Amino acid sequence: MEPVIKNRVQLTGNLGKDPAVREFEGGKRMARFSVATNERFTYGDGQTKEDTQWHNVAAWGRVAEQAIEQLRKGSRITLEGRLVHSVYEKDGQKRYSTDVVLNSFQLVEAPAEVAEVAEAA
Repeated sequence: MEPVIKNRVQLTGNLGKDPAVREFEGGKRMARFSVATNERFTYGDGQTKEDTQWHNVAAWGRVAEQAIEQLRKGSRITLEGRLVHSVYEKDGQKRYSTDVVLNSFQLVEAPAEVAEVAEAA
């Protein structure tokens, strides 16, 4: 039996903006936002470089409602979802985009917040 291969992505990063809300007929809502992830590399000569990647995220239904209520620009989150690739045309040019369709997320305390809580205790 062949193993089941799933389309699944997990990211931890910071929101670039507050979620943007879009409402559709029947009251269905969608929340869109971007998440930045950072990775550090050290080259052989000792130089360090930080690489920031931006990921577009779309949430629907109950998860969208939670995102609208809980997330703000700068929020640090861990998220899980699936990748969806789209092709569209703009100004006669074919464009490509990749979004993460959100299944779930969890707020993560930033290191500074953790340190403040530890100092207060």
